[in-house]
Amino acid sequence: MIVDCALYRDGHRAEETRNLVRLAAEGRRDPSAFAWMGLFEPTENDLRGVARVFGLHPLAVDDAIRAHQRPKVDVYGDSLFVVLRTLTYVEETSDVETGEIAVFLGKGFVVTVRHGEGNDLTAVRTRLEAEPETLAHGPAAVLYGVADAVVDTYLSVAADLQTDVDEVEASVFSPERTDDFERIYKLKRELQEFRRAVSPLVVAVQQVLANGSPLVSEGSRPFFRDVFDHLLRVNEQIESMDALLAGILQAHLAQVGLRQNEDMRRISAWVAIAAVPTMIAGVYGMNFDHMPELGWSFGYPLIVGIMLGACTALYRYFRHSGWL
Repeated sequence: MIVDCALYRDGHRAEETRNLVRLAAEGRRDPSAFAWMGLFEPTENDLRGVARVFGLHPLAVDDAIRAHQRPKVDVYGDSLFVVLRTLTYVEETSDVETGEIAVFLGKGFVVTVRHGEGNDLTAVRTRLEAEPETLAHGPAAVLYGVADAVVDTYLSVAADLQTDVDEVEASVFSPERTDDFERIYKLKRELQEFRRAVSPLVVAVQQVLANGSPLVSEGSRPFFRDVFDHLLRVNEQIESMDALLAGILQAHLAQVGLRQNEDMRRISAWVAIAAVPTMIAGVYGMNFDHMPELGWSFGYPLIVGIMLGACTALYRYFRHSGWL
């Protein structure tokens, strides 16, 4: 459950311990230090125990326990509660799986709570520990590192989805007859899931930049502006892919209608060709005594020849008209 727990001083890892009371006290006492605790899918009792040590707001704790929250930033006095949605692209099924990271920021501490398998924060911690000048900005640096890692996966997922959109576009406009409705719908659904993760986060990062929280110092704001720029880029990619998919769907519908019309013309042409011999044979099958050429030995070949000639003339006419 506890992935890692350490005290950082001036951007360097100073102490590792599971004594949360000691970490919280040291983070409050020393302005250059803060505690960073990482949790993975904690139980309700465990998270409430952590909340008592660090003084986390109960409403934020409830949101972190339930998970499945929309990306947001909530301000509780001198602390921040941030929710981010994680995304993972599954190559085998072209699905986008979601997870969630909740970040509690306060004076001298940061607590990250991760739900789902995506976005392991061990790599984020390792990268930040290798950049002490960034980690020296305190809890805000951890929030930046987490948000930056999440948004980087958004860029990767957007690239994978763009590949899928390009493939379905090529399939729709290929000369072969393909049924792409299911794939287009699935991509639209995945894009909608993508949008639900990205669009609220754009607003949340704007709020972090604009609320003037003392936890986000002026020196750390350029980092969040960089994250915000990447978010805008991803958001534009989503809108572009969604508009392109809408156009592809309309083109596919038009192609289906056109192919149905072509099929109906082809069927109608063959029915017209078959109607001529059917009509002639039907007339001669009425068993009247007085009918043309009944007493002539070449009457039967003549009628068959007329049938073949009429069918051939109709076939050539329909071929010339593009119906066959």
